[in-house]
Amino acid sequence: MDPGRRTLRSGSKEYEERWERAGGRDARRREPLSVLRNLEGAWKVERLSGPLPMPFVWKRVGGGRGETHVLPSWWSGGLPLEPKLPFGLEQREGHVDLIYCPPLSFLVDELRLEEDGTWLGRANVAGFQYAWFRMFPMRTP
Repeated sequence: MDPGRRTLRSGSKEYEERWERAGGRDARRREPLSVLRNLEGAWKVERLSGPLPMPFVWKRVGGGRGETHVLPSWWSGGLPLEPKLPFGLEQREGHVDLIYCPPLSFLVDELRLEEDGTWLGRANVAGFQYAWFRMFPMRTP
């Protein structure tokens, strides 16, 4: 998949099928692919369906935690008051959860690694799924 190509679709059946396929295991090591260590780095977020995330959102992940940045990386330049939403990471069976810190702990993103190296995500608020998104590595964080 071309990370620059935008394909918004309203139907979630395609994403449900992709979610199931992405829950696979590494054939050599026989371990889940969707593990915390595969998430280290900076990730551009692309909305697939639902109201969020906005086009300029990106995430930085490292050391079992991370931040969602709500300004473009090229624009913010490390501003001291740049809006960031911190989250913790938890390994689950077949996926990784990004659990936002209080007062936003009702927001949880579930991620599964796809074969092409991108992450397929389901955004949830208070246990209800409201959006699908994809994350791909950023060239320059």
